[in-house]
Amino acid sequence: MRMSWPGYRKVRRQVCKRITRRLHALGLAGLAHYREYLETTSEEWSTLDSLCRVTISRFYRDRIVFDHLFDVVLPCLTEQVRVRSANRLDAWSIGCASGEEPYTLAISLILRADTVPAQPPFTIIASDADLGMLARAQAACYDWSSVKALPRDWLRAAFDRADHGYCLRSRYRERVRFLHQDIRTALPGRHFDMVLCRNLVFTYFDAELQSAILEKLLVRLRPGGALIIGKHESLPARGRALAAWFPKLGTYRREPH
Repeated sequence: MRMSWPGYRKVRRQVCKRITRRLHALGLAGLAHYREYLETTSEEWSTLDSLCRVTISRFYRDRIVFDHLFDVVLPCLTEQVRVRSANRLDAWSIGCASGEEPYTLAISLILRADTVPAQPPFTIIASDADLGMLARAQAACYDWSSVKALPRDWLRAAFDRADHGYCLRSRYRERVRFLHQDIRTALPGRHFDMVLCRNLVFTYFDAELQSAILEKLLVRLRPGGALIIGKHESLPARGRALAAWFPKLGTYRREPH
């Protein structure tokens, strides 16, 4: 699985509870017996992997990061798209969970396009390894705790109230394409101007796997493109291809050719 146990320090109790429930379901007395079970039952590893997934997600998570993204990063990327005479801006949200991050990006880009005529068209790909979370993302209905950090005008513009919470309007929902992919084994077959890889790879995976995935991300990131990681995360050695842009906010940039 190649996980980094120290990365789980804030969610360790949650993951341990899941594993304990699994032991009870299997009728196993403790972790030593579970280890033996894993050694003889190869398909159990995928179950354990799913138990270790952290799916914390909400709209506008880390407001200072998104404010910076919208005020500084996106205008720079938009100008790059214009200079290279491209017809769109392409973004990818990795580990999207129930969709709050890519939908936040979609809302911002659509509302920006309403007021900035030069805003280019855009595409957003969002990927996750968990089919259950992707189903929730495609349903696009959320409770108050998920949407409360959004600016109130965004909330009014993008959501309809429902008995069970807030449902994203189709204008915004249809702009995100969801993929069932595990970043450890698969990537979209295209290139991007912006990759959001926040609070997953560089928190929960071991150092060797982090480096391997970073190399793959750099291949998918266009020259001058932005890589956004969690503001409390750090990158492994990144070589010359990636430069710190605003590292305190987890923003890096691939060097132009």
